[in-house]
Amino acid sequence: MHSPLPDMDLTLEGARKLDLLDPLRSFRKEFHVPKKGDGSDTIYLTGNSLGLQPKSTRSAVLEVLDDWEQFGIEGHFKAKRPWMPYHEFLTETMAQLVGASSSEVVVMNSLTVNLHLLMASFYRPEGKRRKIVIEQHAFPSDRYAVRSQIGWHGFDPNEDLIVATSEDGEPILEESTIEKLLEVHKNEVALILIGGVNYYTGQFFDLARLAKATHAAGAVFGVDLAHAAGNIQLSLHDWDVDFAAWCSYKYLNAGPGGPSGVFVHERHGNVDWSDPSVKPSLRLSGWWGHEADSRFAMPNEFIPMKGAEGWQLSNPPILSLAGLRASLEVFGKVGMPALTEKSRSLTRYMEQQILSRCGDSVEIITPSDPSRRGAQLSVRLKASGESNTPEKLNTPTPNATSQAPAASGKAVFHALEKAGVICDWREPDTIRLAPVPLYNTFEDAYWFAIELEKALK
Repeated sequence: MHSPLPDMDLTLEGARKLDLLDPLRSFRKEFHVPKKGDGSDTIYLTGNSLGLQPKSTRSAVLEVLDDWEQFGIEGHFKAKRPWMPYHEFLTETMAQLVGASSSEVVVMNSLTVNLHLLMASFYRPEGKRRKIVIEQHAFPSDRYAVRSQIGWHGFDPNEDLIVATSEDGEPILEESTIEKLLEVHKNEVALILIGGVNYYTGQFFDLARLAKATHAAGAVFGVDLAHAAGNIQLSLHDWDVDFAAWCSYKYLNAGPGGPSGVFVHERHGNVDWSDPSVKPSLRLSGWWGHEADSRFAMPNEFIPMKGAEGWQLSNPPILSLAGLRASLEVFGKVGMPALTEKSRSLTRYMEQQILSRCGDSVEIITPSDPSRRGAQLSVRLKASGESNTPEKLNTPTPNATSQAPAASGKAVFHALEKAGVICDWREPDTIRLAPVPLYNTFEDAYWFAIELEKALK
């Protein structure tokens, strides 16, 4: 079990002092925080499901609407930010957030759509090498996607999907376990698709280590960064990830259903398509991925753009991109190094507040090592009389039946809701919390622990 650290001032005065010393404290004012019935701010801790709205979002979207009203179709060229290259206004900042070159990143479609498009290129089952590996507690959409990809190619998902499971029954999956699995199945695995930050536990995987092990086994390494983009400092290019995709409505604050980002390593995207000896990689193609200079000549032959842009299909959704652009401007002002520093301090402080007040009633299943997590804590509510002895630390899967107090746990969650705490419940017994460094405060962490203590009683 994680233990409270004695050096922290966990009083209200201590929390407020930390907020005064926080160099990022002013950025909270750039977001709309939902209000309680009395007009005061809620304690909003679900930025890992839907980020708060930047105050600049409205003007960014209205700008597009005004240009549409004024110019009609000519807005593609005459708008303040012309729509034809609009997705390019997001590329540089997005590339910086995920640790890539601009040519390796594009914003398009939605997350699972992009995962399917990427797997159309990178899942190449052949002979015995046809298995896909995912992690335990993978987000259901990832599981559905890979099962359908296996079935689409005519294979049996029950045989060719491997779920990497921890050896000791714990919720945290060690990288060594995945490495052992790859060694056993090194001639059978075609693809690994892993959640960079596991949505359920908040565990951040060592992606560089896993990429190296995957390539050594002769397979392709892909990552779902839904809970990592804007949360963790990433270096996708240097880590040698083959492909990745992420949504933008969680930590990236683009709004509900915000568009997805895609990463394709330059070795796959930056090839000379004019060279007759180069065979275009298998992909599902659309006209927005055709080279820009000849796109409107409407040629019969598809010539893909270099880099990740070659995976585009259709015109980008400008209104949705506008919301994301507004949020990325905030990220551009702050930078991931500063966000990461505050994230680690704030998450650690919330962890200690919870353990100090409620440690006998809850267990935090998110790794305590700051390098193995981002701005998330998954708090498991223990059954009555349950202790923290080693044999009691096993955590059931989110869909498993359990002896844990699901009904009373839901009562705790609803009590938090009534107190103005917005967090996330995952069956059967876990509350997920996201202390987002852009807009959450140390005082939020203090008051959450107070309200959790009340709810548990």
